[in-house]
Amino acid sequence: MKNKKILITGAAGFIGSNMSELLVRDNEVVGIDNLSNVDDRFVKSLSHNRNFTFKKGDINDPEFMKELGSFDLVVHLAANSDVKGGSSDPLLDFRVNAQGTLGVLEFMRQTDSSQMAFASSSTVYGEAAQLPTPESYGPYLPISSYGASKMAGEGFISAYSHYYGFRSTMFRFANIVGKNSTHGVIFDFIHKLKKDSVSLEILGDGTQRKSYMHVTDCIGAILFVHEKLRKTDIINLGNIGTTQVTRIADSVTRAMHLENVKYHFTGGFEGRGWKGDVKVAELSIDKLSSLGWKNNLGSDAAVDKAVSETITQLTSST
Repeated sequence: MKNKKILITGAAGFIGSNMSELLVRDNEVVGIDNLSNVDDRFVKSLSHNRNFTFKKGDINDPEFMKELGSFDLVVHLAANSDVKGGSSDPLLDFRVNAQGTLGVLEFMRQTDSSQMAFASSSTVYGEAAQLPTPESYGPYLPISSYGASKMAGEGFISAYSHYYGFRSTMFRFANIVGKNSTHGVIFDFIHKLKKDSVSLEILGDGTQRKSYMHVTDCIGAILFVHEKLRKTDIINLGNIGTTQVTRIADSVTRAMHLENVKYHFTGGFEGRGWKGDVKVAELSIDKLSSLGWKNNLGSDAAVDKAVSETITQLTSST
């Protein structure tokens, strides 16, 4: 992807900052973020790059959006990513993820910006009876407001693509891990062990297992697939196989050079980490593979690299 004018929503966040770093090499990039989830630390290094402009603002603010102008591509990553907190404030997921996506689509319609790459989620499937889960699986029965809001976003994107001729690629993410992450199981485990190096609380019963994908594979696949497809479509982004939560705990303790750490499981609601947590998730990536994309890292390797990256970043920031 070269010589394009690209808008990245949620540019200061985990995936957005990695995407910004990649795209500024050959494109003119405008990154926006309201900084509600993270500060601007991950995009500060790009502030002197002539290909990158950062603007603080909210996707739900039509006046702010209107002033941005027109783009060849909108990479829509802005979202409330606190899946666990959804049960206490489901309206936040609606406002940011569903209503916010509608606002971005309206901005695109009004500025003749006709291409979108959208960060959806495997949570739209809910607890799928078919594993690995293909894009054609249904009906969708999300068990979290986060999953419901992402499903709503997909619906509006599909409708706007039909109404106005947009070409939109919707990517259903597995668990994405890696550099610049500010939440998630790896981040949480490291922080817990920095406070208590002899015991580790693990939410749920320890049998949860999911597919993990490294952020470098994620952003590479997004750009590769969007350039490859010629019509609006849905693509799973994940890995073959899953990684169990205790395997992640082992990776973290090993990387922190800790021995004999005792794991304590909370049990939780039906053995889940929290209400709305899907215990077992594995996406079929047959469609992704058929387009010619292959991940550089498998699920376990993605976790191990992310553990190392996160420890390094947290150490350097203290």
